[in-house]
Amino acid sequence: MIINNILTSWYSVNKRDLPWRRTTNPYFIWLSEIILQQTKIEQGLPYYEAFVTKYPSVFDLANASESEVLKLWQGLGYYSRARNLHASAKYIVAELDGVFPNNYKDLLKLKGVGDYTASAIASFCFDEVCAVVDGNVYRVLSRYFGIDTPINTSQGNKEFKALAQKLISPKNPGEFNQAIMEFGARQCKPSNPDCTVCPLQDGCMALQKNSINDLPVKLKSLKPKTKHFNFIVFISNEGETIIEKREGKGIWQNLYQFPLIETETSTSFDTMHSLLEKHELIPSSNYDLTLYNEEAIVHKLSHQHLHTKFWIVAIDSLASKGVSVDIIKDYPVPVLLSNFIEEFNF
Repeated sequence: MIINNILTSWYSVNKRDLPWRRTTNPYFIWLSEIILQQTKIEQGLPYYEAFVTKYPSVFDLANASESEVLKLWQGLGYYSRARNLHASAKYIVAELDGVFPNNYKDLLKLKGVGDYTASAIASFCFDEVCAVVDGNVYRVLSRYFGIDTPINTSQGNKEFKALAQKLISPKNPGEFNQAIMEFGARQCKPSNPDCTVCPLQDGCMALQKNSINDLPVKLKSLKPKTKHFNFIVFISNEGETIIEKREGKGIWQNLYQFPLIETETSTSFDTMHSLLEKHELIPSSNYDLTLYNEEAIVHKLSHQHLHTKFWIVAIDSLASKGVSVDIIKDYPVPVLLSNFIEEFNF
């Protein structure tokens, strides 16, 4: 198809020089794809380089502790990606003798790998004719063909996947996939694309109908929930604090945090004193309470907004086993807590 030739020709001139484009090693491609999920290249590149340096092979990653992996991931968010990355590395080493799956079907068996990631690895590394469909591809296809099917619906997923599969070249599937994604990222941008220099302008339905800003169509998501978090930062005379590992399911699973009290609304000093009197970690009323941040810090996640306060409790001795404040930075914590730890400077 003409669009195939145009995109691959454009890509040969305009592609960015990125480290994962200089290799067909599936381990490195997999690392890059997992890191870049929900993450811009500018933010993800330093993490990719850090992971490749510290874990140059899947064996190195599998032999690391989950805590070490989470610490290196700290700041990227969506920590389930890191946990899945580590679990899949252990699976590849233990069950596949360290040999990476070499086809779409088997790649889907890896934890955290869905249609997009499996298609990317299969096409980039093994020349399997599997079309990738990410946000950039949705945008290019919806605008060029004038498709208004919502992209965040099962119908949209099927329709755009089928169209991309129809367009992909059997001779150079990996290059075509890279080309259409790069084109969406650099030329057919979400807002204010320069259509006057677009090589697809002659056949673009959205340009002809003046609907560039209306496509792709995405159904509105639910309004994020508001939660009120109160972290209790103990500091004893011995220079120790209390930090806990989050158990159970959740975005911060297996990360560490200060003891947390969640409330329905913003908490005053009087309310916090009352809550602490009942708290199991307060052995007596002999403590000093201060609020680190007068205004709650609003930490926005995709599905919830966390209104957070850090309460400093200066106390003679801790009611449970503590850790030295000198090593607090060694623990993997959510970026919300990492920022506080840096600012508070224990």
